[in-house]
Amino acid sequence: MLKKKYVPQDIHAYFSRPTRSINQAHISGIRDKTTHVAVKPASDAELDAFLAAWPDIDPITGLHLKGDELLIKAREAMIAAVHTFNSAGLHFRAELFIVTSIIAWTYLMHAYYKREGIDYIYKKAGIVQKTKNGADKHWELGQCISHGVCPLDKNVVNNLNFLIEIRHEIEHQSTNRIDDALSAKLQACCINFNDAIKKLFGKEFALEKRLPIALQFVTFDGAQRAGLIGKDLPPNLATAMDDFHNGLTDEEQADPKFRYRVAFVPKVSGKASKADLAVEFVKPGSPEAKAAERVLLTETERPKFLPSQIVAKANAAGFPNFKIYDHTTLIHQLNARQAAKGYGVNVANTWY
Repeated sequence: MLKKKYVPQDIHAYFSRPTRSINQAHISGIRDKTTHVAVKPASDAELDAFLAAWPDIDPITGLHLKGDELLIKAREAMIAAVHTFNSAGLHFRAELFIVTSIIAWTYLMHAYYKREGIDYIYKKAGIVQKTKNGADKHWELGQCISHGVCPLDKNVVNNLNFLIEIRHEIEHQSTNRIDDALSAKLQACCINFNDAIKKLFGKEFALEKRLPIALQFVTFDGAQRAGLIGKDLPPNLATAMDDFHNGLTDEEQADPKFRYRVAFVPKVSGKASKADLAVEFVKPGSPEAKAAERVLLTETERPKFLPSQIVAKANAAGFPNFKIYDHTTLIHQLNARQAAKGYGVNVANTWY
């Protein structure tokens, strides 16, 4: 362009964009031969090809289809993951979401490391490792999030490590329905990705505008909910989930970055402008949030008591005449040891 007498300001317009801001001093350095002296000028054919392809950008985000390819692919992979999970009629949505979202996160981390000048190619003794077909071997997501300069929050990493663990279990075999058992983790993955792309690259690349709230036809009663929470999980997946959870503290497990849970409740508003809101986000710790917590559907490990402990609690609560005999009579009256009634559970041949 300089050889063809393009004005430096016009050259600047061709090369500068939001993800790559070019100072005009760089153009002056090339023109005055104080920088990049060893680089040969493009040929006329190369210049024509460049101009024919320009601006070559994604019209929604302004990202360059070649220069910002990793970031574009990261966004598109996560959008595809969410669309797939929300698609009606699919029976293996969680598996498809996990595989596609891991690809999205991998591209996002590669885009970040590339921008920061961090080499994310596997090397051994300084030699670049190759795939069996001869391509450079880049870090997989597990390596990306375990690197010392990974910019992600610990519980975001916990969430991704959990999904990677589940991916290892499902990638070579079919599974039973696991969508509902994993939904809180998948929701956290989506929100974490959106937060990460805004924090690392800019709010203009967020996905809120591309992904609407999903609508559904169902409401749940207790029996329906019990049938959805994974009672038929394959043993290998149940074991993998338990092992992973056992390695986290209660605080880490409760963090929304690890698993994100919401409550949908019929809402009646006094203001006409808000009467049609299906979902309302409230500030944590507010009276509205505390009210919502009372209706959250949560799967918790209930405390277990022996008959003597129950009698003691009844006595302490102001019923001193309630004895073991009364407790036993009540068990028979209610048929309480029938598991489906939810009064207790049998553990190691002992009823609690």
